[in-house]
Amino acid sequence: MLGDTAVAVNPSDKRFKDLIGKTVVLPLLNREIPIIADDFVDPEFGTGAVKVTPAHDPNDFEIGKRHDLEQVNIFTPDAKINENGGPYEGMDRKSARNKVVEDLEKQDLMIKVEKHMHSVGHCYRCDEIVEPRLSLQWFVKMKPLAKIAIETVKKGNVKFTPQRWLKLYYDWMENIRDWVISRQIWWGHRLPVFYCQEIKNEKCKIKNGIIVSTKKPKDCPYCGSKTLKQDTDVLDTWFSSALWPFVTLGWPDKTKELDYYYPTSLLSTGFDILYFWIARMIVMGEHIMKEKPFDEVYIHALIRDAEGRKMSKSIGNIIDPLLMIDKYGTDALRFTMASLAVPGRDVFLSEERIEGYRNFTNKIWNISRFILGGLEEDALKSPETEYELADKWILSRLNNLMIELEQYHKVYDFSKVSKALYDFFWSEFADWYIEIAKPRFYGEDAKGKSAVSKVLEEVLEKALRLLHPIMPFLSEEIWRQLTKSETSIMISNYPEPQKEKIDTAAEQKMSTIMQITSSIRAVRSELRIKPGAKIKAVIKPKNNEIADLLEANIGYVNLLARLEDVSIDIKGKRPPHSAVAITDEGEAYLPLEGLLDVQAETARLKKQLEQTEKELTISDKKLANKNFVGKAPPNIVEKENDKNKALAEKKEKIKEQIEVLSGV
Repeated sequence: MLGDTAVAVNPSDKRFKDLIGKTVVLPLLNREIPIIADDFVDPEFGTGAVKVTPAHDPNDFEIGKRHDLEQVNIFTPDAKINENGGPYEGMDRKSARNKVVEDLEKQDLMIKVEKHMHSVGHCYRCDEIVEPRLSLQWFVKMKPLAKIAIETVKKGNVKFTPQRWLKLYYDWMENIRDWVISRQIWWGHRLPVFYCQEIKNEKCKIKNGIIVSTKKPKDCPYCGSKTLKQDTDVLDTWFSSALWPFVTLGWPDKTKELDYYYPTSLLSTGFDILYFWIARMIVMGEHIMKEKPFDEVYIHALIRDAEGRKMSKSIGNIIDPLLMIDKYGTDALRFTMASLAVPGRDVFLSEERIEGYRNFTNKIWNISRFILGGLEEDALKSPETEYELADKWILSRLNNLMIELEQYHKVYDFSKVSKALYDFFWSEFADWYIEIAKPRFYGEDAKGKSAVSKVLEEVLEKALRLLHPIMPFLSEEIWRQLTKSETSIMISNYPEPQKEKIDTAAEQKMSTIMQITSSIRAVRSELRIKPGAKIKAVIKPKNNEIADLLEANIGYVNLLARLEDVSIDIKGKRPPHSAVAITDEGEAYLPLEGLLDVQAETARLKKQLEQTEKELTISDKKLANKNFVGKAPPNIVEKENDKNKALAEKKEKIKEQIEVLSGV
């Protein structure tokens, strides 16, 4: 209040129309101040008449500029009242507030006191209330600099991925304001500004005794005084950071490093500092170096908790990466982060996800121990080699994986890179090929052992190199053991596909075998047939080509579906008391007599169906609730939709199983 220099009203407010242009007396200080009209004032708020303090409020500062109001600063740098505060000079701001209220009451100027909830800035470090205060600051004129930075992006000299962030970049740069670069903090680059303390002549007075110099001057260039004082402010951290692409390389000297590394190829950063850092590096690069700082910007997501909330110490939802590394390993955490890095979406991180990928690292380790423990030099060096369908298939899949990963890497889709690697290692390599390979790997047939050993070694070695950028520690350890190399995997070449090893026919054939095998395995699992139980099957292929394929490779089906007696009959009929597995390639009938207690299994399934239907009803009601759908965070609603879909699918599967058992 002590710094008020006007009272503002809305120009359309009829109550005060006759008062505009007149003056009022500021209580306590007895200073006359004008009544002004400004559209910023809300006539519905409070009395409709607002005090204006240009030196201590950003909005009032703008009003003051529009009406050429006096700017009266009432605070010292340590938040005490200065000489402009009249009788309150020297008082702490909080004590002064209480004293002002007390004096207003004494003079019978206080009508009433009301509690009012409003937003007050606090320091994020010490939580102290921040008092806006007019002070001398240094600015960079940004319009001409921003114009060049806009042009360089529009010309495609700097590319953005994902491109949707370009709009935000242009919005900021086209509506840019001058940049205040002086900061009242302890650490940073100190402003290269010096002030003459004597001001001995007119020229020095005109310049306000201000000297800007990168080197400390010995005396004042205007009046010769040797009494100089450097500004205590430092440069804005983002100003210093904007210089990073070239000052780290020796600028302003023309160094080898600067010549070689500037501009760099790629900047990877978060969207939350798109304006603070990325845009300002482009500005500084174009202005100082006359060249862009980098060719491309990859903008990654922010990491949030499992419920989509920004991680915060005060909420207590922080996931400490060091604790996760101690608990699950660095590679598990890295793979988790990569798997969640869907372009354009924030990362919702939970400990359960990290634990899941720790299991994946264990899987890779176990695969590798199996291979390393069984590889024999004689088998690897043997010229006698016979490749089977499965060998050709896994080599083809490996080389297609390389092509697939290259496409994902180009667009920085690390979630798809991770998924492709996960599916290959866990499913195709471990669950399928290694299981098929085991009989030959441990067998006595030299040609078969040689073929499978060579394939296992090649696939593991190349797959580890593909995995290395995401899981560097695990891949390094295993690769050195496999290759017996003293050098690091990181300086080996990234694998390139060998097109001659891509065998589309082998992949199609194996796909057919895997479909039929998977359908039999699914029925076994759904009907809870003991994993070790050997069962019979009748397979009815849809055509003769598939029948011939199955006849030639029936060993794969027997091994992976745990069958003991299989007949392949294109005209086969479903035997009595049998379950059926249906695929696009044909049907498989599994006689169940003697394998399970049909009545007990049916009762169990009906109980499970009842529980699933209850859960589905609750989920349906939740999604039908407009308050939930409208007010809950989007990721929570999405999670509930996924749960609802899974329950509906589970319900249908259980009903299908009950139906199968009813015919047994």
